[in-house]
Formats: sequence, structure tokens, C-alpha cells
Amino acid sequence: MHGDDLARSTQRFIKLLRPENAGAMAATAITWLKAPPYLPQPRKALRPFPAAPASLGRMGALEVRLATEKRDVRHAQKLRYRVFYKNGTAVADAATMLARRDKDGYDKICDHLLVVDHAAKPTLSGKQPVVGTYRLLRQELADRHGGFYTDNEFDLSGMIAQHPGMRFLELGRSCVLPRYRNKRTVELLWQGIWNYVRQYDVDVMIGCASFEGTDPDRLALPLSFLHHHAAAPEEWRARAHSSRRIEMNRMAKDAIDPKAALRELPPLIKGYLRVGAMVGDGAVIDYQFGTTDVLIVMPVAAIKGRYIEHFGGSDAPRHAA
Repeated sequence: MHGDDLARSTQRFIKLLRPENAGAMAATAITWLKAPPYLPQPRKALRPFPAAPASLGRMGALEVRLATEKRDVRHAQKLRYRVFYKNGTAVADAATMLARRDKDGYDKICDHLLVVDHAAKPTLSGKQPVVGTYRLLRQELADRHGGFYTDNEFDLSGMIAQHPGMRFLELGRSCVLPRYRNKRTVELLWQGIWNYVRQYDVDVMIGCASFEGTDPDRLALPLSFLHHHAAAPEEWRARAHSSRRIEMNRMAKDAIDPKAALRELPPLIKGYLRVGAMVGDGAVIDYQFGTTDVLIVMPVAAIKGRYIEHFGGSDAPRHAA
């Protein structure tokens, strides 16, 4: 991409984040907050997945589905260990090193979204390898088991209390093997998430997204960019716990180089922003995983129509060659 093209592309992206632009992601979110048709409505009856969920989507040899048995979850945990600990910056304790799995108590109450490769060599257990995963926690389950994982870093109570008629879903533990980090895998994960969101009538998606590294001064540019251009309105601005809060506003708005800031945003965070997500107040350093975390807030009604059509416009999962 030539310099002029990059500059124009960057400016278009910045404009999408400005509330004054009707139809843009931030404006969509604010419009949704104010428009009467989107006020909380009475709950619909939940439509649970069948005992053995069907595929949530497929593209060529790649399939996205839910874990249906314990060994599926173990495969997801092994993938997370490989990405976070073996190849990443996370620091494993003795139990994690021995098990060679990233696991915690939340795994038992969460649903696990898996991307499997049917063209790859089966594992020793005869299963197709898991190459990508997301962990999904619905609010009704979190409420019965001590809250969301994200509550450890951010105070969600006020935000949830302000929206009592809405159902929240936490997205977490996202990871993909390096060779599968491409547009197809990401789109397939989003297709699976969107089908899950529709199945359970989810209103709001939340979760932590991470920058590599634990020095916020080295992340001053992207953190400040998010603070000035993607901050959630007050009704949605859950804050980092005061004991762990790191200030995101580390640079004046007019001192930010937007092109440089965009280059430093992790792909996952850029993807969230494109579909209409906002960020909370303050960041948190996670020393175990070697990351600096920000809160992502994504009301379903604020997601742009073209993404809804792309990822879940049909009642049936999309298949592609």
C-alpha cells in the first residue's frame, strides 16, 4: 500500500471511531443507547443447544463447533498452553507445567468454541486437531458461580446493574495456532460466536483483550489511542479495579500519530473495533500472562449490519469451499 493510500485508509478508520459520523461504529453504539426500540425487552425463553450440538459453521476443511465432551476441552486447554505458555509470555506454575494444559475453574462452567482442521492428521486419540478456540461464559452461569472471569480485573457490577434486562456473554481465552492466523480462521470463529449469540439471545459481549508486555509506558501510544477514540459512553464504561488500574490516557489526543497507533493495535482489538466494540476505563497488567489488558464492551445491537449479514445473515451455518 502506498503512503497516500495508507493515509487515506487510516483516516477512514479514524472517522469510523468518531461519534459524530452517523453509521460509524461509535455512532452506532451511541444511537443504540438512545433509541427507544432498543430499550431492554422482556426475556425470551432460552433455546438450549441439543445434547450434541451441530456444527456452527464450516469453511473448506475448517469447522467451528462446541466442545461436547471432556477430551474436547482438554484439547482446547492444550492449545492454550502451547500458545500462551510454550510460545508466548505466560509464566506457568508447577501444576500447569506438569499438565501441559492451561486450565482453571472456569473451564468447567464455560462453553468452548473449537476450530478443527479436517484435513490435518488426526491426534493420537483419533480426533481432528483443534487449531483455534474461544471460551464462552453466559451470564446466567456466571451468576451461579461467583461472576465472570473478567470481574477479577474490571468492576462490571455497575454496568450490568444499569442494564438489568440484558443478557451478557463473556468471550475469553482466544487463541489460534500461528499457521492458522488468517482471515478464514478469524471469520470462522466469528461465525461460530454469532450463531451462539443468536442461539442464546445474547445482548452484550464483554471480555478482556490483551497487548503483549507489562510496561504501560511502552504501550502509551495504542492505549492513549483507545482512550481518546474508542472509549465507551458512561453507561457502558466499566472501570478497572482501583487496586489494579493503569491509566490509559498517557498522551494528549493531539500528540497521537493515528497511523502509528493503528499499527501497534493487536489484530484482535482492531477486529473488535471494526464490528462496533468500545473499551472500558483503565487497563490492567496481568503478570501471569505477560500482558496488559483492556476491557472490550460490544452491545449486539451496535454491531454493524454488514457484519451481521456476513457472519450470520442466514439461519443455517455458512459453508464455503
